[in-house]
Formats: sequence, structure tokens, C-alpha cells
Amino acid sequence: MSGQTNSPSPSLEVKDKPLGTDNTLLQQDGVRYVEAAGNGNGEPEPRVTLRSWLALLAADLAYFAQLINLLGAGVQAKTIATHLGNPDQGAWFTATITIFTVVLAPIFAQGADYWGRKWLLTILLLFGVVGSIIVSRSTSVNMAIAGFSINGISNAGQPIFHTIASEVMPRKWRGYAQASSFSAVALGSVTGLLLGAGLNRTNNPLSNGFRTYFYIATGIYFVSAVLVVFTYYPSKTVKQRELKGQGEDSIMAKLAKLDWVGYILIAAGIVLFSLGLTWAKNPYPWSDPHVAVTFALGLFFLACLVVYETWFKKDGLFHHDLFTRNFAIACYCIFAEGLAFIASNSYFSYEVLTLYQHNALLVSTDYSIGFLTAMLAAILTGVYCSIVKDVKWITVAAFVIFTAFFAGMAALERTTAHSVVWGLPVLLGAGLGIILNVVVVLAQMSTPPHLIAAATGLIMSLRSLGGTVGLAIHQALLSDELGKLPVRVADVAIAKGLPESSVSAFVGAILGGNQTALASISGVTTDIITAGTNAKLDTYVLGFRYIWIAAAAFVALAAILSLFIRDLKSEFNMHIDAPVERKTSLTDGESI
Repeated sequence: MSGQTNSPSPSLEVKDKPLGTDNTLLQQDGVRYVEAAGNGNGEPEPRVTLRSWLALLAADLAYFAQLINLLGAGVQAKTIATHLGNPDQGAWFTATITIFTVVLAPIFAQGADYWGRKWLLTILLLFGVVGSIIVSRSTSVNMAIAGFSINGISNAGQPIFHTIASEVMPRKWRGYAQASSFSAVALGSVTGLLLGAGLNRTNNPLSNGFRTYFYIATGIYFVSAVLVVFTYYPSKTVKQRELKGQGEDSIMAKLAKLDWVGYILIAAGIVLFSLGLTWAKNPYPWSDPHVAVTFALGLFFLACLVVYETWFKKDGLFHHDLFTRNFAIACYCIFAEGLAFIASNSYFSYEVLTLYQHNALLVSTDYSIGFLTAMLAAILTGVYCSIVKDVKWITVAAFVIFTAFFAGMAALERTTAHSVVWGLPVLLGAGLGIILNVVVVLAQMSTPPHLIAAATGLIMSLRSLGGTVGLAIHQALLSDELGKLPVRVADVAIAKGLPESSVSAFVGAILGGNQTALASISGVTTDIITAGTNAKLDTYVLGFRYIWIAAAAFVALAAILSLFIRDLKSEFNMHIDAPVERKTSLTDGESI
């Protein structure tokens, strides 16, 4: 918005908009607005009423519902997949959610500019209701994957949550607004962890606890949808007003403005890339066409996407007006955060349950410490950003903390004391709480106001892309190492004197954790059982270590890139991009 003072003109409509420093008239998009009185310090007084806070609450509860779903898909994946008779397919539960988020988040973010936020968000939350019901009633892994896929459609509404949180509050308060969003994420994560563990604290795959869990998720999704319907009343977006003024507000005209070529290329590239990596060593070798061809096609489509968005489509999925230095850095940082979050969400509990603690409730309690720390870190980050008006050094610090967490996880041994593991989630939480808050603020502050939804959609898509790519890489690393388990267990058993005729049965019993079968195998001694068990656990240690090292490399690079963030102090002002208060026209009383 221009800062110049203008005289009223009969050819321009005059409307009340509480954004100025005096009772003056400013022009934007062909409309002159009456400005509210300022605060005397060069910044306008914010007009934040109950309606704004209710809009923020609605967005936060919707985020809470999504994290309940995501945590159920990640932490309970192995239990659900084993219960449904296919334990090797649990990685697909989280993968489907992240893939759908990557592909659909930019579409819905742009669509929210053209059709408005409210009803699109409500429909997406109802997808969560349907998906959670399907998961709760699953009788096969394929049915569960279908349910999580529908939940993935719902999760693609994440950019709308962040957009609402930022644009209904003054720009100076965006740190607080994003802190509230991450607090919802943290509370949803803690609730999901403890609820899931409480419903199946023994980690028994025969338990139906996950069904109750997703019944509860269904209810939370439904309540959040109702809250959005009855509390969130946004005004029309800039794009809606522009299209209406140009006579291009029909459904077909709006659909034509979306970047369908870009959406198709990113969908094909990400799905094939992830599928190829997930199949690598699970069960196919890299040379098998299932892996090699699928992976190569994925890279080809992603390369086509880069070419198309760089030289042929300047206002599409990767709108060229977005890409300042700061926004480009924010894109990589959120990609690295997504990769790191999925690594911890999928493998922290898995490793602790495998090596140190078999009580799922205690493990989830341990992991939840990270999210409680994250909530506190997000709030303190909001305070820091609003007072100090800095995003650079706190971003660097967050990624250094993240790197320390992954280094600590990589250093774990089979014999490491469990008490050491309890402290590591504090580092994880501190990194998460700062990064998701400050990187979203960085991206939005570096973006023209009319592109904030598109920018947030791209940021959230890249976060999920990081999770998708990370999950595929991590699963491939772990699968490759676990493929060596039978040989390693057999070698140590033979070295300890086990007869070769008993090796096959011994390996099967060790890998399956069947103590009854072990006792009945000819030639087995306590020493041999201990050696075989240790070989199994040491192989898991190596597999997990490669995951943590890979994640550490990505976040360490983000810490280095964060050093090049440009100062944004001037952007921390009291301007509200999209107030939800009713703005009354002075000429005809029309509400906009």
C-alpha cells in the first residue's frame, strides 16, 4: 500500500480500512480507504478484536487435528501394519500423507486466493473425517493406505492455517501468530503420542488400540471443521476482488489460472522418485527395473519441472516474484526441517523401542518431551522476533541445535544408558520450535502481501517434500543395513559353535524375537543367544546411525545458508494484511 496522502475523488469508492497513521485516504487496487488514527509512533493502532482471535483459534485447532493424524501414521505405523498382516509396508502410511501434501498444498494455497479460505479449509477438514474413519475400520494394509491418502488430502490445508494465522494479525506479531500455530502442532503431537501409547502401551500388534485412536481423530477433525464454519468470517481476498472487477470470477476462469503443468510434473516426479527409493533394498536391488527405472523417471519429471518453472511459467507454482535471497534460503531451510522432522518422527521411537525400552507409553513420554520443549521454544521465538526484530541469528542457532541433536543420536550405541536418550528430545524440541516459527515468518516477510498464500503453500509443500525425500532416503538406508541381518546373526552363531544344521532355525527365531523357539533349537546355549541378539541390535544401531548422519548433513547445510539471510527489521510493523473485521463502504454500505 502506498504511503502517500490523496484527496477524495468521486470516481473512486471510499471504504473504511484500519491501516493508516491518520484520518487520511490511501489508494490500493483502485479503491480509496479511510485510515484509522495512528498510535503516534509512525505505526497504526492494530484493530484486533475477538473475531481475529477466533479465526486464529480455528486455524490452530485444525492444525491440532492434523498432527493427531500424522503422529498416528508415523509412530504407530509398525504396529498397524503388523496388525494388518504386512509389517514391511508401514512406511507408506506417512509417505502417502507427505506425498499428497507436497502435490496438493500449492494447489489449495493458490485456490484459497481465488475461492477464499473458509469453505476450502472446511472441505479439507471433512476429508480428514473420512480418512480417519477408513483407517479406523481398516482390514488390510491397502485399505489403511487409502485412508491415510485421504488424510493426506486434508493435510494439504497446512499453508492455509499459516496464512490465516499471519494475515489476521499485525505483521509485528507474526512471531506470536506462528508460535500459536506451532503450539497447536506441539500439543497435537504430545496428545497423539500419549494417546496412541496409552491405547497400546505394550506395543502389541494384536491390539485394536489404533482403531480407537482414529475414532478420536475423526471427532477432532469434525469439531475443527465446525469451529471454522462458525467462527471464521474472512473478507474477500485481493485476487477475488481483482477477478470480480475483471469479470473473470467464474469457476473455469479461476481454474485456468492454476499451474496445472507444474502440478502434474511435481506429482509425477515426487511419486516416482519416492517409490523408487522406497523399493530400493525393500525388496528389490538397485539394479532391478522397479527401482532403477522408477527412480530415473522421477528425476526426469523433476528436471522437467525445473526447466518449465524457470523458463516457461513465471507466475506458476514457483512464482518468480517470490524468489528473493531470503525466500530462497527459507525454502531450503523448511525443506531441511521437514526432512529432519520426519526422521525423528519415524525413527526416534522405533530406535528406542528396539534398543532401550519396550514400554511404548514410556517411549512416547520421552519423545513428547521434545514437543513440550518445542512449544516453549516457539513462544519464546515469537517474543524474540517481535522485540528484537531478528530472524537471522535465531535461525542459525536453531539449525546448530538441530545438528547437535542428530549428532547425539548418531553417537548412540547398544550399550548407551537410556537416561542419555531421555535428554536428546530437548534438543530436538528446541530446534523444531524455533525453526517452524521463524522460517515461516522469514518467508512471509520476504513476500509481497498478495502472494502470501502462494508463498506459504510453496513453503509447506517444500516442508512435506523434505519429509517425503527424507523418508525415502532413510528407509533405503535402514533397509540396506537390515538386509545384512541374517548373515551377521548366522556368522556370530557359527563362530560361537552352533551346529550348521541349527543356523537357519536360530536366525529365524532371533529375528522374530521368539524365545520359546530359541530354547528348543539343538546346540543353542545362553552365550550363543546373547551373541546373536547383540549382532541383531548392533545392525539396527548402524542402520539408525546412517539415518541420523544423513539428516545431520541436511540441517548443517541449512545452518550455513542461514548466515546469508538479509535484515528484515523494517518489515516488523503493525500493518494487518487481511483483517477479518467488517469494513464498511462509505458510499454504499457494502461489506467487503
